[in-house]
Amino acid sequence: MLSFMRAIRPTLGLLSQFCLYFSGVGLVAMTLIIGWQIFGRYVLNNTPAWSEPLSLQLMSWFILLGSAVGVRESVHLGLDLVRHGASARVQKLMDLLSLGLIAIFGVAMTYYGTLLAAGTWTASIPVLGWPGGVDYLPLVVGGAVIAIFALERFVDVSIGEDVAASVVAQEAA
Repeated sequence: MLSFMRAIRPTLGLLSQFCLYFSGVGLVAMTLIIGWQIFGRYVLNNTPAWSEPLSLQLMSWFILLGSAVGVRESVHLGLDLVRHGASARVQKLMDLLSLGLIAIFGVAMTYYGTLLAAGTWTASIPVLGWPGGVDYLPLVVGGAVIAIFALERFVDVSIGEDVAASVVAQEAA
């Protein structure tokens, strides 16, 4: 298992970097779109109708992909008071339970997001002209990536190679 994890870690690192960069570009693009919307409303007296639905779409993407990166790098907020007071064995069990629940949550997001996207695909987002199911694609992709990263960490904790901190340090270099 250790050799398998070491073999896929570079690919997961690239996926993590892609998600992080995509999220950053999405945040900048959303900021520019909202800036244009404000300029159009108050200076040109002509608000672009496409700006709000497009910025909401971008926000969905960067929030969910950024959350997935947070799962991989173990930077989400948590209540560690009880965990730090426990023995090493109990801490490991708590980490495994938490990561297992996160993975299940990611799978559920993917499954139900797929159902929502399929169910609304024939509808249309009026201003953009896109299928309505596009609104739920960030749930599908974000949930899958969250599940993948949670499973990666679950295996790491299980085999005793908690690399979340070293992953952050290696990818920053």
